[in-house]
Amino acid sequence: MFEFKVDDQISLRLLEPRHADALFALTNANREHLRQWLPWLDTVASITDTSNFIETTRKQFAANDGFVAGIWYQGELAGVVGHNSIDWLNRIGWLGYWLEAGLQGRGIMTKSCRALVTHAFAELQLNRVDIRCAAGNSRSRAIPERLGFRQEGVIRQAEWLYERFVDHVVYGMLASEWQSR
Repeated sequence: MFEFKVDDQISLRLLEPRHADALFALTNANREHLRQWLPWLDTVASITDTSNFIETTRKQFAANDGFVAGIWYQGELAGVVGHNSIDWLNRIGWLGYWLEAGLQGRGIMTKSCRALVTHAFAELQLNRVDIRCAAGNSRSRAIPERLGFRQEGVIRQAEWLYERFVDHVVYGMLASEWQSR
């Protein structure tokens, strides 16, 4: 199983069935905050929905098609980060993430994403990591910008977010760029 110690306060671990209660509680407590930018909240109405999500991510990991890890901060589940999918033919990973509202601004997500990008290039031997963020989500966009990703463009009306379409800003990092940093 995947487990990575980012620093003495942050670790990343694959989600397990036993984490369903904690992940559902975290999602529920942050529902209003997450609803601004994540379109899947209405599909998570119960612990069973969260359990099904965890099972899906475990199958994804077993199929070597990406993975989702819980972010533990000071021993408590604080959010989620992972490669939403991996295109092995073209060696591209797509990184996604969310963090409890009250823990934003402490560098937790930047450190977690840095660890996964390093893992993507060093361990998975990917050539490229992409991050897509809603154009108006300045906190999410700050992560790839802090990590030195290049803004490559905007995909207009890329996602239906409840009552409206939102544009996505596309950020990319190549293995050769990451190694030269």
